[in-house]
Amino acid sequence: MAATADTSTQVRAQAKWVRMSARKARLVLDLVRGRTVPEARTVLAFTPRAAAREIDRVLASAVANAESAHGLDGDELVVLEAFADEGPTLKRWRARARGRVNRIKKRTCHITVVVAPMERRPRPGQGRKAATPAETAAPVKDTDKPEPGATPEAARPRRKKTEQEVAA
Repeated sequence: MAATADTSTQVRAQAKWVRMSARKARLVLDLVRGRTVPEARTVLAFTPRAAAREIDRVLASAVANAESAHGLDGDELVVLEAFADEGPTLKRWRARARGRVNRIKKRTCHITVVVAPMERRPRPGQGRKAATPAETAAPVKDTDKPEPGATPEAARPRRKKTEQEVAA
């Protein structure tokens, strides 16, 4: 369930040169994008991927930035944006048979998390007259029994007609 955010105040945190591929980080970032901060922290705590620990650090930093610089409450924030950009790739060599080498790409990424305060919504029922139960109640229809006057064929489930029935 995605929470709505007030985009007037956005706070961000970024971790650069994280030794992990951006693709692996994006898998975990997709889990927390659009969630409230407490919910995102819970999801990250129970995600068994190495990227979850790094993303949790960045999220904690963004919340700390929001609390110290803007005086916002950390539990009232929403993860507005979360993305991972590719960083520089470290190129290494691995010796192989017969004097050959294979290239090893040690990828890095830059993880960015943007948080914003939640949008305040009035509670349902405040500021307007509440409807009475008689006004909101809809007639309940019993679907197990056939309607009165219905033929027995209408009560049975439909089946495919045979060639003889189609010809008749």
